[in-house]
Amino acid sequence: VQLQASGGGLVQAGGSLRLSCAASGRTFRDFHGGWFRQAPGKEREFVAAISRSGYGRSTRYADSVKGRFTISRDNAKNTVYLQMNSLKPEDTAVYYCAFTQILWAYVEDMRQYTNWGQGTQVTVSS
Repeated sequence: VQLQASGGGLVQAGGSLRLSCAASGRTFRDFHGGWFRQAPGKEREFVAAISRSGYGRSTRYADSVKGRFTISRDNAKNTVYLQMNSLKPEDTAVYYCAFTQILWAYVEDMRQYTNWGQGTQVTVSS
């Protein structure tokens, strides 16, 4: 599965952006989808994940984005989305989408992800 992330940009604090991650390949529904981010000088961190088919569309979020970000997927379009609302300057980072087939219990561990998109820059000004 190859991934293409898009939707990043520059937005003022309090604004919104929607990131998209388009996947190629017919096995899209067999993968959990995740978003990670990496700010300058910091390690890459987990943001959100959504389960593959058969897991009841489970979702998981980092505490720092709960209530502000929403992850979703459209299997017909082979796309995972990240709706980001009430953005803060500390959300500034390069955002990466990734897919994995590991157990849902490990979905926050980026080492378990086998397929990565190229990253899209999100910049939130104060």
